[in-house]
Amino acid sequence: MSKLGARVFAAMYDRMLAGTEEAGLRDHRRAIVSQARGRVLEIGAGTGLNLEHYGPEATDLVLTEPEEPMARRLRARLTRGEVVEAPADRLPFADDSFDTVVSTLVLCTVPDQERALEEIRRVLKPDGRLLFLEHVRSHDAKVARWQDRLLPAWRFVGHGCHPNRDTAAALARAGFAVELESWRMPKAPAIVRPAIEGVARPG
Repeated sequence: MSKLGARVFAAMYDRMLAGTEEAGLRDHRRAIVSQARGRVLEIGAGTGLNLEHYGPEATDLVLTEPEEPMARRLRARLTRGEVVEAPADRLPFADDSFDTVVSTLVLCTVPDQERALEEIRRVLKPDGRLLFLEHVRSHDAKVARWQDRLLPAWRFVGHGCHPNRDTAAALARAGFAVELESWRMPKAPAIVRPAIEGVARPG
């Protein structure tokens, strides 16, 4: 996407999600993000919609965001922690350096999901946890076919978003032990309603 497109997407992001947030997505964010403990890394933090949900147990907060227009809005919202402009598949941190990694609506968009999961596992401590909330490929074959058909158009509209990624399977392939729940995002287009959330631990 062009620099102008990135700026427009960042400017519209909160408004695009507002209906879904009010209809229940914010509650799901809170349930996941409030579990963060210790030194915390959030990947693809966007405009900072998760910030209000971090509790005092998140003692050291680092937020990565690869897009400068998003990072600028994120910094404006920030009341603690630091912002690092970096992509999820090239994290500039040492091995075993975080107790918690948080990913919400990010693993659908990273260019190389496999590499991003390798990086998350690398920077997590052996007893660390990945807290995730992601929309995923539908188990309904009809919906999944539409996710595949509409992929090119949705990637353009959603700034690189892939609505048809089987992220649960990708987590397992990356060596994580996964506990998850499935749900449906309210007031969202049908191809991005199927969602999962939960906890993944390095295997």
